[in-house]
Amino acid sequence: MFDKNRSTDKDKESNFVNLKKGKIMAAKAGSAESVYKIVEVIGTSTKSWDDAAKNAVETAAGTLRDLRIAEIVKLDMKVEDGKVQAYRARVLLSFKYQS
Repeated sequence: MFDKNRSTDKDKESNFVNLKKGKIMAAKAGSAESVYKIVEVIGTSTKSWDDAAKNAVETAAGTLRDLRIAEIVKLDMKVEDGKVQAYRARVLLSFKYQS
């Protein structure tokens, strides 16, 4: 019988322990361990979703160091009078805690 609560050796060796939004995740690389934090940011652009995502990452990079992964989790648009006014990209960013 399959026990979904029982972890396997493969689970223990997994590089990513917890990928939930706003949580801290730890990764193992050989014998070294690292800790990462995930934050959510929203970028905007009047041109495209690509530019909105790029703006989110580049703006956050001005404050956060050692960004590792950017994951686009939602795309939407601001609409006024039936016309698109802005593209918005919700992005999860992970960065490494400094020891």
